[in-house]
Amino acid sequence: MEQRTIVLVGLNHRTAPVEVRERVAFANGRLEPALRGLVTFPGVLEAAIVSTCNRVEVIACGADLGAALPSFLAREHGLDEPALTGHLYTHADREAVRHLFRVAASLDSMVVGEPQILGQLKEQYALAASVGAAGRVLHRCFHKSFSVAKRVRAETGIAEKAVSVGSAAVELARGIFDRLEDKTAMLIGAGAMGELTARQLLAQGVGSVLVVNRTYERAMDVARELGGMPVPFERLARYLPLADLVIGTASSDEFLLTPALVDEAMRERRRRPMLFVDLAVPRGFDPGVNAIDDVYLFDIDDLEGVIADNKGARAREAVKAETIIDAEVDAFWRWFTSLDVVPTILALRDKVEGIRRREVARGLAACADADPRLPEVLERVTSAIVNKILHGPLTALRRHEAQAGEAFFVDAARRLFRLGGDPGDEEE
Repeated sequence: MEQRTIVLVGLNHRTAPVEVRERVAFANGRLEPALRGLVTFPGVLEAAIVSTCNRVEVIACGADLGAALPSFLAREHGLDEPALTGHLYTHADREAVRHLFRVAASLDSMVVGEPQILGQLKEQYALAASVGAAGRVLHRCFHKSFSVAKRVRAETGIAEKAVSVGSAAVELARGIFDRLEDKTAMLIGAGAMGELTARQLLAQGVGSVLVVNRTYERAMDVARELGGMPVPFERLARYLPLADLVIGTASSDEFLLTPALVDEAMRERRRRPMLFVDLAVPRGFDPGVNAIDDVYLFDIDDLEGVIADNKGARAREAVKAETIIDAEVDAFWRWFTSLDVVPTILALRDKVEGIRRREVARGLAACADADPRLPEVLERVTSAIVNKILHGPLTALRRHEAQAGEAFFVDAARRLFRLGGDPGDEEE
């Protein structure tokens, strides 16, 4: 019996640039036929594929999987294996399980703690299950990774702190306003960073968005994308009092917002608080705005400071998460290695019992005139000898879960007692 192993081969944002990752990605429609083909590779009993913008990974359970998975990735995308070799990593057995658990818990993500990867894992595992590529081992492995991710989120603060400009702006807004649902955001300048920040504010419940841009057509395009309202640049001062949060990505030779302009808006707002986030370099908002009562101004350096602090907090929480993962890997591996224990115990007992019966029969055949009680005596004595001899090995196998090197006992038993199933393994 060949020992089953779990192997994971892949590449990610740390080991391969985007131009390599995109060449091995499994776009919509390609994943299902790829899975069907993967399980036809020699040694592959079950498999799954994880393909996102930041990683492509193949995880399989089977025997002698060393070369199968890199060959599959190269062949599937029409590449020579050397083109991928320098970018691939391989994890085997416990480390493969640990890696999958870390991916599910977002410890291996570009942004530690981001939640999107878990949803992607669930979708791609479901596809592997639906086409019959994932079997008993990977069913348990993936489901355990989902519960690990849930534990990490419940028992650590890994996802609580903002680690992007947009999420930092949301965090600041929540610190100033009791609620966001009735608030209006104004985006000045239609740059990518500002648009992303506005999207995150909308995702967190901000009621509406005004888009101001020097080119009105661009303002209309972005407003359409965001479901907001475009505002001509020359009417900025008129619409400013409507905004509770103002995000700036535009700059010019002179400040776009001055203390006088903001103070006038505050009078119209009857001093209701305003939050200004200036993402432009050079800055587009006069720093003097921050001196006005109930006005809060943050520039890009302020946000980067928030992000750096929060990254440190997430790193501390990640240490707690790793402890959870270590314990869960141990539990899974005890289950996985136990799959081979019962068949090994049965095979060992059957083999020794077969030897005992044959030898008793031989002995009785040589003693035709023996005492009639001899068969019973031999049966009892030889059974007792067998039980005493097997007690140690079987106890070690049954207690494998308490050992550090569980697989060693199964493999050693099969080798020492020659349980491979070859006819030559039988005793004469």
